Amino acid sequence: MTSKKVIEFFYDVVSPYSWLGFEVMCRYRHVWNIELKLRPAFLGGVMQGAGNKPPGLVPNKSLYMTKDLNRLSEYFGVPMQAPSDPFEAMFQKGSLSAMRFVAAVQEREKGGDEQVERVSRELWRRIWSEDKDITAPASLSEAAMKAGLSDSEIKEVLKLSTSKEIKDKLKSTTQCALDHGAFGFPLVVCHVNGKPEVFFGSDRFELMAHCIGEKWLGPQPGKSTAKL
Repeated sequence: MTSKKVIEFFYDVVSPYSWLGFEVMCRYRHVWNIELKLRPAFLGGVMQGAGNKPPGLVPNKSLYMTKDLNRLSEYFGVPMQAPSDPFEAMFQKGSLSAMRFVAAVQEREKGGDEQVERVSRELWRRIWSEDKDITAPASLSEAAMKAGLSDSEIKEVLKLSTSKEIKDKLKSTTQCALDHGAFGFPLVVCHVNGKPEVFFGSDRFELMAHCIGEKWLGPQPGKSTAKL
């Protein structure tokens, strides 16, 4: 078997399209010959660094996005429902504390990224399915508890998430995304034959599969295989 191709997935839980891409990549890590590396970063820093304007601030884009996410939720098999006040959730509250929390989970997790995957998913579920907060320590703790972390682990992660070490780690990962040319999330970087192939968004998987020599079986590969 040829060596696994490394794929980096840069994301922020405030981004609904990142959730779609995240679930697809987590499914395909067991289908494609890849090594998936999760890269929690801060979307606000990327938007500012790239001089980009969030789609939610453009009225027509915002209207389209609401309809688009409803369709995509069913197609991708991801239980997505927009918050009652998307502007407050995405821009007033934001995700800095949440992404520092995820970065702290990753920093202390050894031998894999199962906790990072589960905590990220629970945070997405809170904001993009259950219309709940992801900024307060109690909110982060609840998500981590549902992800299977113990009380002592949660306390440790909460403390670590406010440290300079983690703040710098998140800044560094965010800068790495910018260095790859990021202007939004999700950003997927496939390392092919010694060079990075960069893809933006959650609708480039067919092209990505072509570039890495794999087969695209749709957003739910298990369901596609069952139909064959």
